[in-house]
Order: sequence, then C-alpha cells, then structure tokens
Amino acid sequence: MSPVSATGIVLAGGRSSRFGRDKLSEPYRGVPLVHHAVLRLGEVCDEVVVVLAPGSPEPTLPIGVPVRIARDALEGEGPLAGAYAGLLAVRSDLAVLAAGDMPDLRTPVLLEMLRVAEETPADAVALRDGDRFRPLPCVLRSAEALDAAHTLLHAGERRLRTLLSALRLFEVDEPTWTALDPERRTLLDIDEPGDLAR
Repeated sequence: MSPVSATGIVLAGGRSSRFGRDKLSEPYRGVPLVHHAVLRLGEVCDEVVVVLAPGSPEPTLPIGVPVRIARDALEGEGPLAGAYAGLLAVRSDLAVLAAGDMPDLRTPVLLEMLRVAEETPADAVALRDGDRFRPLPCVLRSAEALDAAHTLLHAGERRLRTLLSALRLFEVDEPTWTALDPERRTLLDIDEPGDLAR
C-alpha cells in the first residue's frame, strides 16, 4: 500500500470491438483479464472504482480488494467520459487511472507516479514514452481533473490525452520508470486476441 491516500479507477466500459468479444472476462494467467488491473491498483490504493458501461453485467472481481462500481452516463462515449464517471466516485485527493485491459502494471512504477504527484504541484502525472506521454496509466488530482473533464466533455471532447494536456502535467521520464520496469510491461494493453498470446 502506498503511504499516499489514493483511489484506483479501472476503465472497463469499452466495447472490445477489436477483440471481437468481451475481452475483460478473457482468462489471462488463469484469471479474468480485468482482475489484474484491479489487483495492481489495489496494491497502491485504498480502494478501486471499476467503471462499467450502463446496463452491462457486473464482472467477477478479485477478493481482498475494496471495490466499488461506477457507470458511464452513456454507452460508447470514450475514455474521457469513463474517467469522469470514475472521478465522480472518488473520495481521495489522488486517483490512479488505468484501463481494464492493462494486465501487467508494475507496482513500483505506480508508486513512483504517486510519489511525484505528492511531491510536486502537478495535477496529472503520466509516463514519457518516446516523443510523447502515454495517457494510461496516469495519476490525477481528483478535484482539478473532475472540473477539467466536465468542461471538456461539454465541449464534445472524448480523448483522455486532452484532459491530461489541459492539466498541470508532470511526465516521469523514460530512464526513471524503465529502471523500475525494464520490459515496459506497465504500458501493455490487450486489443486483439493475439495480444494475450504475446
């Protein structure tokens, strides 16, 4: 557990269109894919909010992690709307946001991101990857991110990258985070069935 109080948000409301079926229930290393993101965030957060599409069945979730369910207001509105729904349910100053199809998040990397958020004036922390930052995983200052997401959604924006760009963003440089995760597994996401085999 991180010494910093934070809430995890797992985005699990997507349609899995490229995968062809509900990928978050697909087995990965013996358990449903979504369990991995919930468990990793549960290692660094006080609780985890799983954001689902409206009307979708609740997935099985791992035992031992305090989990609450939130719902997207509308189906298919994209990751910014999912982040907003999750932030509405957050009770802590900081939130760690990840996708349900990111099974190999590395705890030391998440802890480093939380440390940066705690020790700097950043409203958002992301990982540098080549010539740009990756929007997931990220750490958000909840109140500031909620206000910005609300404004952006009303302007018709749907991308998470736009939210981070609208906030005071601190990027953890590649040498720092890859020293904690040399294989860069933290950035792995599962889009197609072949990705599970990799």
